Amino acid sequence: MLPNLKCRPLLLLSLLVGYHLPAQADALATLSKKDAASGLKTALAQCADKAVQQLGAPDGFLKNAKVTIPLPPAFQKVDAALRLFGRAGDADALKTSLNHAAEDAVSQAGPVLKTSLRRMTLADAKGILAGGDDAATSYFRRNAGDALRNTFRPIVARATAKVRLAGLYDQYAGKAAQYGLMNSTDANMNEYVTARALDGLFVVMADEERAIRKDPMGQASSILKKVFGVL
Repeated sequence: MLPNLKCRPLLLLSLLVGYHLPAQADALATLSKKDAASGLKTALAQCADKAVQQLGAPDGFLKNAKVTIPLPPAFQKVDAALRLFGRAGDADALKTSLNHAAEDAVSQAGPVLKTSLRRMTLADAKGILAGGDDAATSYFRRNAGDALRNTFRPIVARATAKVRLAGLYDQYAGKAAQYGLMNSTDANMNEYVTARALDGLFVVMADEERAIRKDPMGQASSILKKVFGVL
């Protein structure tokens, strides 16, 4: 008979570890290092490709409520004033332009992500395989985040330069930042859009990664089924 586990959480934990972890470890041990690395790279590539394709498509950010870039909270007063004076179209155009700039930037993310993927080490692979639902996405954020930011900035700058309210945004936001009403990063429109574009990219990548981990057998790739199916 099992002992009373209700008041013995440590014993319960030890039993769970004892019953489940060895089985998973045995399953993982059957995978060759080549298969494990191949499966992980396939998963990473799939997460990256789908995120870039989805967000880099026309209205990719605007059609996805999870990543649509809003005007910063401190800019809402300007938005309200513009609408009060019948200039709602200007505020809406600014929001649309911000999201299109992010869309253009993300469409160029593929080469940077592939470079990061080629640099993945065995230690990285082990950490991703044993990590949480977004371990692969976190790998990209750590290893490609700075390069993506540098790639995005000039693209965003070219896109926002065409927006009539770009100067107004920077002027107002800069003053708001001085008084602590706005994050200093958000005070510059280009930096704001670049940061939100990166966030959106990683949000969609994480969603794709969770889908792979949740249903590996539903994936088209046989190597994904083999590697993630044992977890």
